[in-house]
Amino acid sequence: MITFEEAKKIVMGTVVRTGIKSVSLAESLNRILAEDIESDMDMPPFDKSAMDGYACRREDFCKELTVIEEIPAGYCPKKDISASQCSKIMTGAVVPEGADCVIMVEYTEEIEGGKIRFTAKETRNNICYKAEDIKSGDIVLEKGVLIKPEHIAVLATLGCAEVLVADKPRVGIIATGSELVEPSEKAEGAKIRNSNGWQLAAQAQNMGCEVRNYGIAVDTEEAIDGAIKRGIAENDILILSGGVSMGDYDLVPGILKENGVEILFNKVAVQPGNPSTFGVIEDTRCFGLPGNPVSTFLQFEMLIKPFLYQMMGHNFDHTTIKAELSEEIKRKKAVRASIIPVKFVSSGKILKVDYHGSAHISAMCNADGAIVIPIGETVIKKGTMLDVRLL
Repeated sequence: MITFEEAKKIVMGTVVRTGIKSVSLAESLNRILAEDIESDMDMPPFDKSAMDGYACRREDFCKELTVIEEIPAGYCPKKDISASQCSKIMTGAVVPEGADCVIMVEYTEEIEGGKIRFTAKETRNNICYKAEDIKSGDIVLEKGVLIKPEHIAVLATLGCAEVLVADKPRVGIIATGSELVEPSEKAEGAKIRNSNGWQLAAQAQNMGCEVRNYGIAVDTEEAIDGAIKRGIAENDILILSGGVSMGDYDLVPGILKENGVEILFNKVAVQPGNPSTFGVIEDTRCFGLPGNPVSTFLQFEMLIKPFLYQMMGHNFDHTTIKAELSEEIKRKKAVRASIIPVKFVSSGKILKVDYHGSAHISAMCNADGAIVIPIGETVIKKGTMLDVRLL
């Protein structure tokens, strides 16, 4: 049995990068950028007004100013500003030559003869200066960025109608277990509904993967072997839930081996998720996760998600914040690290979610994040400052 940190190191050491492709700007959201983006222009491209007001010379504040022109956004000024002159200007418009300040409308009053007067004692320049945000030739977005809406705005600003991104990893999902039925069916007798397959598919889809959900493989060698063969042939990553422990019907590790998968580990000193299996066959990576849904959820978030992002060239790490524990946490055994779901109860304070074990998936709906209790520790005292990994 290896530590979670060792397991993650092994998994990350087998990364095979996906290819790259060009997609439209509209298709690039939540994809991983596969090239550095260099600006082809200065931003702003000219000195522009930050306010609706009057462009003038600061040295003329004490004078009555004659309005010589109106400058809306998108219009190039025709007249330069000289002594005792100003131009009425709109937000985003080009500041005319000669002006070094824009007076806000609220700080002026109109007077007879097409003139205005400054009514305040002082003001900022209210000018956004050429190239103060971006200079032509600057690297604005770096390869490996996860493209979010704010990045879309930058790409659009720089005229990137087509964007080079990493290909989506192909992820196959198999839920094993003769006790399972699909959500559309009634769970009668000893049956339960398949939540793992749908959960794992959603987690992979949520990070932009191409997902194939193969549904349920019953606990027979024939069914699991057929599902594994297809999953390996059609995917970069194969994730199975259930069938990885020590019971008579836990057939997954053996069948993976029979299909040529080299098993790199099959036990991790972590709770939940102890009987997790990982193996490789050529360019396909195979994960065997426990059947309890909290185990599959957390192992995907903590182990598989960083791996999939790394395949696409993105260095993912959970957002982690410090928070104070509101109530003491105890556990009986400390031979494994424990991943505990927590929620924020006030500013900077956390509480363990009411959590009955790795089958209690509804508890995760109340969790904001997770803490990790290290091997060897049985008590975390109230008031302890902890790292919370946001989920």
